Formats: sequence, C-alpha cells, structure tokens
Amino acid sequence: GLSQYSSDPRTEWELSTYSTRDQVLEAVRNLRYKGGNTFTGLALTHVLEQNLKPDAGARLEAEKLVILLTDGKSQDDANLAAQTLKNLGIEIFAIGVKNADEAELKQVASEPLELTVYNVLDFPLLSSLVGKLTRVLCSRIKEKSNKETADIPVSMGPQLSPSDLKISAVTSKSMHLTWSPPLRPPKKYRIVYSPSKGGEPREVALDGAVSSFQLSNLTSHMEYLVSVFPVYDTAVGDGLRGVASTLPLSSPRSLRVSELSHNSIRLSWKAAQGATQYLVLCSAAPDGAED
Repeated sequence: GLSQYSSDPRTEWELSTYSTRDQVLEAVRNLRYKGGNTFTGLALTHVLEQNLKPDAGARLEAEKLVILLTDGKSQDDANLAAQTLKNLGIEIFAIGVKNADEAELKQVASEPLELTVYNVLDFPLLSSLVGKLTRVLCSRIKEKSNKETADIPVSMGPQLSPSDLKISAVTSKSMHLTWSPPLRPPKKYRIVYSPSKGGEPREVALDGAVSSFQLSNLTSHMEYLVSVFPVYDTAVGDGLRGVASTLPLSSPRSLRVSELSHNSIRLSWKAAQGATQYLVLCSAAPDGAED
C-alpha cells in the first residue's frame, strides 16, 4: 500500500488494491508527485487510521511495517504519532533524502536504529539502498513471524469496536461526545478532531473506561470531523466518525439611534451573550471613509 502526504495525506493504493508485482510496478510508474508541506505526524496517523485496517487489506495476523520516505523536517509532531504506531507493534523504517532531519528520523524509527534509519543526499541515491533494505525487511518479517504472538484479536467486529456516536450540547466553542463501548473494554481511546475544510488535527487520549468527552476551545461557526478509536495492546479497533458544526457567536440585536446632535449620536442595543467587548464602526453615507 502507498500514501503520499503534504498537509493532507492521500492514499494512492491500499494493501489489497493490487495482487501482482507487475501491477504494483505499473502503479509506481504512473505515480504523480505531490508537493507541499511536510506534516509527517498527520501522515503516520492517516496510515494507521486508513491504511492499516482490515477493509483496506491489512490482515490482523500479518506483521505490520511502515516505511517513511521524507525529504524534510516535519511541521507537526511526528514523534507522538510514530510512538502510537510503535506501541501497537507496528515497525517503522525511516528513510531521509536531502533536507531530512536525521535526529527526527531516529526518533520516529523503531529499534534497532542501525537497521531502520537510512539517509541519502539526493533521490537518485535511493537506488543504493534497495538491496540492503529488501534484505532487512524480509529478515525482520521472518524474525517477527517466528515469534509467538499472544492475544492477537481475530475479529475487529463489535467485540472490539464502539458504536452509536452521539454529538450533543453543541455551543459556539464546544460539543459533547458519547458512545457505546465495545464488548471488550479498550486500553484507551483516541479522539481525533479537525475542521472539515482543512487544518491540523488535534488529538486527545482517554482512559478505556470512559465513554464520553467534552471537546472545548473550538472555533465558532465551524464544521468539525470527529473520530473515536479504541486502542488495545495489539490492535486498534474500528473507529467511530461523526460531523458537527459549532454555533455562530451570538450577535447584538435591536440597534437604536437616539440623542442626535450636530456632532454626536447615541447608540443602544441588546447585549450579545458572552461578548466581552464591542467594536463600533461608522462612516459617512453613502461612500464616505470609515472612521
């Protein structure tokens, strides 16, 4: 499977999209480069939430490997996202090109770093890594597959997945989330939320015993995408997703003008709930400069 990223990750193809080597190579040849920013943390989260799912072709019994290829320093917290993947037993290989930050590569990658971190000066030099990387990846898969894996869930159905996400008590700055927990309580929940029209997602980790949360410090009159993921020791259950818009800020009402003189006007209005200040603009009609 392959995803490209900048400020918005994009899945190019899933693990289950192609079934032969020739199909994959043809897809690589037709790949269009995606320019833009370097939100590596967002990309790793995208891979976890979108690409490493059973409906995207990720088999629960198979070893999970992520190869990160980057040519710059991340503009968000790549280490936090990488740690989430590693905590779930997903192994990360980090390959840097040109302006990649080697310290960040070492933070993101799994141990041992001498096998999982690579850095080259330019893109053509990536070809020099292919042989070694192939051998390392294959040996790691064999090594991990030979170890006994304990308590790997065989189903991602109702037993591991919450249901019935409800969004209520919506205000201009907050909304309340509730959901029904899965039959098997998770170790924790990850709440991920972001404006639907773009913007860096925010994330909250909750104890697996809770089934509600208040999102606060939101922007008024904004549509938000909300996801709730149950996290287990060896898997992430299917997430719940919802959409809700915060309310617009309340407006002052019933503007009245009184006590006019040759150089003054008195204004009065009904207060706007929650307002701490008012900005009054006036201009000479019809096209005068604003004062």
